[in-house]
Amino acid sequence: METLIQDNLKGEIEAIGLEIVSGSKLKRSRHLPEKLSRVKRNLAIDYGELGLHLPDVDIVVYQPDTCNVLAVMSIAVVSREQIASTSDYKSKFLTDEVTRHIKVYLVSPDEDSALIYNYPPKKAKAIVETDLDGCYVLTADDIEVSEKVKLFEDLIDDVKIALSNLENE
Repeated sequence: METLIQDNLKGEIEAIGLEIVSGSKLKRSRHLPEKLSRVKRNLAIDYGELGLHLPDVDIVVYQPDTCNVLAVMSIAVVSREQIASTSDYKSKFLTDEVTRHIKVYLVSPDEDSALIYNYPPKKAKAIVETDLDGCYVLTADDIEVSEKVKLFEDLIDDVKIALSNLENE
């Protein structure tokens, strides 16, 4: 599913002047081209004396000229554990000036309907609403959208807003 989503987003991401790479490519490759090596360093979370480690994210969106990471995406069928770990990465990003601006998004088909109803909210929805920058549901069904839980088709617009906000800082 990660590859399908990345392929679907690639053209639109590049059309706004950004690039996209698989998180697993950054993790498993020891000899990356210089640009991707810089992206990897700009994504790494500093665990102090335990070193720099990459978060477990599926897609990385970055600025090609600076190699700054704009956003990361986790692709999940939706499990509370995966949402919680994605939330943890967001909180780790916020502790470091280099990663503070990185947006953390979740993309999911939400097969168990944990995200698409506003009331009563399930734990997964509560975590998404309070800790992540956005969640994009892959569905043809009607959903109860919120400020952070939206349809997949809204993802690119939110990436554009994040880019504009970063450029205006």
